[in-house]
Amino acid sequence: MDTKEQKEGLAQQAPGTAGSGLTHFDASGQAHMVDVGAKDETHRVAVATGRIGMKAETLAIVLSGTAKKGDVLGIARIAAIMAAKKTSDLIPLCHPLALTRVNVEFEPDEASSSILCTAQVETRGKTGVEMEALTAVQIGLLTIYDMCKAVDRGMRITDVQVLEKRGGKSGDWNAAVAP
Repeated sequence: MDTKEQKEGLAQQAPGTAGSGLTHFDASGQAHMVDVGAKDETHRVAVATGRIGMKAETLAIVLSGTAKKGDVLGIARIAAIMAAKKTSDLIPLCHPLALTRVNVEFEPDEASSSILCTAQVETRGKTGVEMEALTAVQIGLLTIYDMCKAVDRGMRITDVQVLEKRGGKSGDWNAAVAP
């Protein structure tokens, strides 16, 4: 087994990885799952958001509950929650996590004819939940698209981003105050 100093020395020699801050590559530049075994378990929270724009008529169908496939926002909420729980099955180097909370909210905006999706994901663990929050948002919005595409194929998913993360060694981060 290599010592910590040997691994750090190899990392400095690995092409394209030295000083990059990219943690999903080993010392020889090969992709790997990050070892989080030595990290402390802390309360981890991530909030992500995204928007789907659509025709005003499509938004009216969603809000009235008359979509042919059913309750669009209710089904999208369940899909988003399920997606957060399955993130490690979808993104190869994500750790499987025992999530303690997934909250998904949809906020219709008639002025812009869009729906904002916000997902807050929490765990008590050794790694963050940003990917789970982002996955929840994307799948929630894709579900809206799927359920409404028969009447509006021009919908646009935009502005998907992490708004904040809390917990862990790197501390808290908030997009509103990030440099």
